[in-house]
Amino acid sequence: MRVLVTGASGFVGSHAVAALLADGHKPVLLVRDPEKTRRVLAKVGVVEPVSLYKGDIRDAVAVRAGLEQCDAVIHAAAEIGVVNQVGDAAGTNVAGLKNVLGQAAELGLDPIVHISTIGVFVPPTEPVITTESPLSSPRNDYGRTKVLGERYARQLQERGTPITIVYPAGVIGPHQPSIDALMEGLRAGLNQGWPITSGGVGIVDVRDLAVVLARCLEPGRGPRRFMLGGHHLTWAQLADVCDEVTGERCRRFRAPSAVLRGAAAVLDAVKLIKRIDYPLTRDAVEMMVTMVRTCDTPTFEALGVSLRPVQETVADSLRWLAQEGHIASVKVGRLAGRVTP
Repeated sequence: MRVLVTGASGFVGSHAVAALLADGHKPVLLVRDPEKTRRVLAKVGVVEPVSLYKGDIRDAVAVRAGLEQCDAVIHAAAEIGVVNQVGDAAGTNVAGLKNVLGQAAELGLDPIVHISTIGVFVPPTEPVITTESPLSSPRNDYGRTKVLGERYARQLQERGTPITIVYPAGVIGPHQPSIDALMEGLRAGLNQGWPITSGGVGIVDVRDLAVVLARCLEPGRGPRRFMLGGHHLTWAQLADVCDEVTGERCRRFRAPSAVLRGAAAVLDAVKLIKRIDYPLTRDAVEMMVTMVRTCDTPTFEALGVSLRPVQETVADSLRWLAQEGHIASVKVGRLAGRVTP
């Protein structure tokens, strides 16, 4: 199957390309910077020639030209902004998304796979998040644009468009082109210490997510939604896993949710005038202290997939962070060696 992939120079998109090739698909990549994309793909083991089409998802004409070459699409391009400032969130997460999903629907592509985020349900109103949980009302541009994009995708689903929406939680793993989100959190946790607070985190290996996306490429299945919250850990449990895989004891400090929210608000204000290398923001704290478990069983059963052990995911992530110089090697203890895709 010829599959258009957007965001192939990003973390999830690049790993998705590797998974597609492993399953025998022919990816066609819509990218803004072909040379950068080739470098990123080489890091995840993609060395064979792939079709690259230069274009921006905000350009409807370029998007349509790419879609017309394909049978299906995986839409991985997005502006992410939980711990860092975002760029053109509305242009990418709303207008760009509509260019991809809307035109794919017009052209009859099947399936149309959209990577959303568990963040559209946070803060949750139920003890377990499912694909039917109520959508949230985020306070920042990133969250608001992701929910707007989600609502558009669901409108297309209601018309019978074969859109598959996947909701990953905190995605980590080796070979992240730009450190962000939970990978940034891992670095900060080992360098400055883990805040032990309420809530928790869902951990998804980027390589497992890529397999899920490849398995979604089944035509004729109609609209579908798949939750992928991954391994749910409290913050103390995540610190324990880091200790287990590194053989070192990382620092911990108690941080009641109210104190953490206040500290994050102060940091947000200070970061407007001074660079501070710590990924604590008011939006990140909301995710941290309110996250609950997710119901992933329907995803595993429908797609025949499973998750690798969380220890393997965390170990590979920390090993790669040290290998790339994002964490001092002394912080990762016994973790060493070459990182594989």
